[in-house]
Amino acid sequence: MTKKGICISLIILLFFSISCRKDTVGGTISAYQGTPYQIDYPPILAQNIPPMTIPLDNPMTVEGVELGRKLFYDNILSGDHTQACASCHLIESGFSDIDRFSVGIDGLEGNRNSMPLINLGWADKLFWDGRASSLEDQAFGPVVNPIEMHNTWPRAVLDLQKHSEYPDLFNKAFNTFKIDSVLVSKALSQFERTLISGDSPLDRYLRGIPSGYSLQEEQMMVAGLDLFMNEDKGDCFHCHGDPTNPLWTDNLFHNNGLDASFEDLGLGAITGNPSDNGKFKTPTLRNLVFTAPYMHDGRFETLEEVINHYSIGLQSSSTIDPLMKKVDIGGAQLTPLEKSQLKFFLESLTDSSFIENPAFQKP
Repeated sequence: MTKKGICISLIILLFFSISCRKDTVGGTISAYQGTPYQIDYPPILAQNIPPMTIPLDNPMTVEGVELGRKLFYDNILSGDHTQACASCHLIESGFSDIDRFSVGIDGLEGNRNSMPLINLGWADKLFWDGRASSLEDQAFGPVVNPIEMHNTWPRAVLDLQKHSEYPDLFNKAFNTFKIDSVLVSKALSQFERTLISGDSPLDRYLRGIPSGYSLQEEQMMVAGLDLFMNEDKGDCFHCHGDPTNPLWTDNLFHNNGLDASFEDLGLGAITGNPSDNGKFKTPTLRNLVFTAPYMHDGRFETLEEVINHYSIGLQSSSTIDPLMKKVDIGGAQLTPLEKSQLKFFLESLTDSSFIENPAFQKP
């Protein structure tokens, strides 16, 4: 074969190697192209943290995001067509659930509170116990979970394939009429990566523009932030970040002194390491006003209860985080004024535009 022929053969081989992939449940789909989706990063995030990392095999497109939004709100993925992702991740609740434990299609109750879906594009471990390694991985779980949507992927895919709209929508997003579970997870993940929050009164204050607060309210907010950052007081920043990390979470796992012994092992149940027992993912502090109840099991209904826990309610255990330095006296022992200031600071992370964004709402 001539050199020219060899080059042509290599180019053809390379084309097919990058334009096809094997589906996890069988079949081959072609590469796809769509309208590139431009992520709108709020200034406070753009100025302080790198852009989120988008998987090479799931680039953001306008068509993919819109398909993901439709799927997120559609009951078609559940076994009896009565529940959607949005049933347990309500936009008005910061894409979390107002109930302590969500109830699935069979009336069964889970044992953890539904996590808010905020700024998840920067997280590499999902769920309270970190069992999913990506948004794409996370999207597979609820559909087949017997106490959630209680479906099977073959049945969910068949329902989508028979639908009057979805084959065309998948073709627009992924250049194939053949629907599979992988493409469903990719579309959902694309939509979830758009759920970005970063326009609260504190964000505006830190940027040097009007916060919307009065001078007195700004003073309360700053006093609360000082307590948050003070290692001898709130000492919250080690797990929840600071103004230089406006995600307001370290996206790691901690035992924050909720219990002396554990019914739910959290991260430990996934890793099998006893030193991880009782550790749960640090949630973002953004939009706490919307996302009650709090903690992995929703045990606290109000921010006052949360603050009291860290002030006087810490429980010691073998895996308690070393950052809970005052566990021997129950916590930070905050005064009533300090508790009020800290609460005001936490409320200053409220971004109303997030839950009002029409791009996030049901299509």
